Amino acid sequence: MKPRSLATSWAFLVFSLAAGCGDQAARSLAGLPEFCRDVLPRVAEHLAGFEHPTGERYGGTAVVGTIGELADGMNALVSSAYESTQHQTFLNLMTLIRFDGGFEPEPYLARTWELNEESTELTFHLRDDVFWHDGTPTTARDVEFTYLRATDPATAFPNQAFWTHYVPGPDGVEVLDDHTILFRLRPHAELLDPWRATAIMPEHLLRDVAPAELRQHPYGNRCPVGNGPFVFEDHRADASWSFVRNPAFPEGLGGPPYLARYVLRIIPEQTTLLTELLTENIDFMINPPASQEPQITGASHLQFRTFPWRSYDFVGWNTRRPQLADARVRRAITMATNRAEIVEALLLGYGEVANAGVPPIHWAFHEGNRDALPYDPAGARALLDEAGWVDRDGDGIRENSEGVRLDLSIKYNDGNQDRQDIAEIMQAQLREVGIAVRPQVVEWATLLSQINTPEVRDFDGVVIGWVAEFRLDDTDLHHSRNLNQPYGWSGTNDPRLDLLLDTLPLIVDRAEAIPLWHDYQELLVEVQPYTYLYFPLRRAGLNRRLQNVVLDARGEWAGIQEWWIPADRRRASAP
Repeated sequence: MKPRSLATSWAFLVFSLAAGCGDQAARSLAGLPEFCRDVLPRVAEHLAGFEHPTGERYGGTAVVGTIGELADGMNALVSSAYESTQHQTFLNLMTLIRFDGGFEPEPYLARTWELNEESTELTFHLRDDVFWHDGTPTTARDVEFTYLRATDPATAFPNQAFWTHYVPGPDGVEVLDDHTILFRLRPHAELLDPWRATAIMPEHLLRDVAPAELRQHPYGNRCPVGNGPFVFEDHRADASWSFVRNPAFPEGLGGPPYLARYVLRIIPEQTTLLTELLTENIDFMINPPASQEPQITGASHLQFRTFPWRSYDFVGWNTRRPQLADARVRRAITMATNRAEIVEALLLGYGEVANAGVPPIHWAFHEGNRDALPYDPAGARALLDEAGWVDRDGDGIRENSEGVRLDLSIKYNDGNQDRQDIAEIMQAQLREVGIAVRPQVVEWATLLSQINTPEVRDFDGVVIGWVAEFRLDDTDLHHSRNLNQPYGWSGTNDPRLDLLLDTLPLIVDRAEAIPLWHDYQELLVEVQPYTYLYFPLRRAGLNRRLQNVVLDARGEWAGIQEWWIPADRRRASAP
């Protein structure tokens, strides 16, 4: 199969170049930034030289539906949202290592790696058959560039804590040759995991971009050039992303994907998403509300699936606000929220109440913490009284001694019915103990800006979810040195938390670390930076024609290279 057989703008551009239709090619690039006008033809020209594989499984378009835009696109140096990261690491770009089905590291861009006896030098040996989609080899220089940019504060990489125990800057990395790179570090636990979670970026395209300008660079959302199994094709803001098969993906990594094309549709309303699934306009609905399970299981062409997950949903509190500065108030809010009822009402039991940020699937989860802070409105009232918040004017809402009302906004993103329901349930339940709550809906990208931008922090509380890494490290969330970093939402400043957060990542032996992990989870109950709501089971609505979809804690897209659709069940066209 030649690229021209694909009904895509890339195929159109390839055909135009091959046929010498310069005017048509120029028109397809019109309006794009100069950077894109330079790189896109090179990608098309390079990929036009490859044959696409043929066979029973090769072909077809899979369409996935979700509610939120990939806010920072394919720029792995600046993005923080889960679905963006999934598309970077599994579709468009590559990581040095990846996890197998047992969550053990296996080679990916790196063929092998070794750690010296002192655990202070980590060396990766890269594959020599991986190319950027414009034909440039992927080398150790790209890995070095990614590390230096990600650890440069000017870049504002959201997960800088990944490399807290690596030697920062140029002294911490050495390119030994084109395909060998060495990192210097302090001994610490699960030191490989940053290289599973962070995609490598192209040095030859971005080396001249100032770190502070990377977030706005057109690479991310207009013309990303990856090296992974899928090639960027098109992005329509707040509507869709599309990718096509990379025919040059190495045979040693499974070769090109079965799918000819993959489309992510952004549909910011879950009832509409369900309709699109039921009418077969999408094949895969990401994490549908549990309440939609009957409609999905009732359709013979669909299946509803759940799987253990590594996330939790919570209300993050901005403790910089005077109403939320006292941990007793935050504990009272949690005690006055009937979280078990929320799990039953919203998740239909597909989850369990959370009290800290260590998921039940993780080895460090604290079983004894399960009932740490039960629903207790009377106890909540007593705590609020003790903290000096009482109803001084008889209107049913508490005030402090200075007359400040205990009146809070709780924000959530549009299109997410569960989060809206949580805000409204809390509004009703907290009113019973004298706390006023105002639910506020905000568009997803705007919400991220309002909570992530240290100079803004425009929220009291926010209903949001967090996908924990396999290497747990909450330093970004709760350490006082990160108060003014993107994830320092709560503004927590507790020396006991700091000490545990500094100590836990250094303990390599899990048996030795477990008691401290339990201390940490118990301390989170006391400090209450968040009202931890629940650990959900992850849900999926799938069209049965989409084959070989593996769902586990690595994420929905971990096995996309192996997805396939029987020839007689492929759609004639796709958005």
